[in-house]
Amino acid sequence: MKQLIILLISLTLSLGVSAQDDSTQKKIPVKIRHAEPLYMDLIRDLGARRGEKEWNVGYGIEGHKDYTVNHAFVEYEFSPINRLGLEVEVPFSFYTSSSRDEGAVIPRNRVEGLKLAAQYTFLVSPKHQMSMAAGYMHEFRAHSFYSIDRGRGMLKGNSVSPFLIVAKKFGKRINTMVYTGPEWEFTPSEGKRELFYQLNASAHYVLPSGNFVGMEVNDEFGLGSNQMVFRPQMKLILSQNLALGLVTGIPVSFQDNGMSFMARIIYEPRKRK
Repeated sequence: MKQLIILLISLTLSLGVSAQDDSTQKKIPVKIRHAEPLYMDLIRDLGARRGEKEWNVGYGIEGHKDYTVNHAFVEYEFSPINRLGLEVEVPFSFYTSSSRDEGAVIPRNRVEGLKLAAQYTFLVSPKHQMSMAAGYMHEFRAHSFYSIDRGRGMLKGNSVSPFLIVAKKFGKRINTMVYTGPEWEFTPSEGKRELFYQLNASAHYVLPSGNFVGMEVNDEFGLGSNQMVFRPQMKLILSQNLALGLVTGIPVSFQDNGMSFMARIIYEPRKRK
């Protein structure tokens, strides 16, 4: 009888521990670690978990036919609930002439605007190592400093962009992703409404350390225009919550656009217990 009681107690305790483990697993949603492109980055990791946060600060330089543009940006990503990611970004652009033609039109320095975006991961399939998400980005585009100084006001127009993301891993190392969707630009002061469609595909090889190398292809279609840029890239893990991303841009056509380079610092604050 004594042995039977001990057996029943042991069984009860083991079932209790198992139930706690199952309960803990249910509270933490499953998440597949996909390599995130460094140029057209995501709003948050696919399958984001509540409380995740990330800061990105970047700088890039891009050559054009008549000028060179220096880009900079600051963005903040966070997840208020599981699988939902939100982002706020402020990009800047500063231009310098690279043309001998004094009459060449050079864009003016500006804060590009304010970008607000949301992304929800609606599918996470460990069996197929696949995740899918949908999202929406809204950008309030600003006038240049020159125009604002002359009374044009801050807001120049808006752009809206719904998008779809599909990501799949092959084995432990190869990561692929497609990010696609239309983008509408509205500029009321100029009476302009433009529609673009973007198709961004990427493939990365991830090392056990978390460092990766890969290729991102950004393709944008507009009315009578098409711009495709290949972006070889690498990510270096500097510490547990700090990484550096390096990207080179190589356009298919050098008629108006030239080479570009971008560096991105990625910082993920540690979660508070």
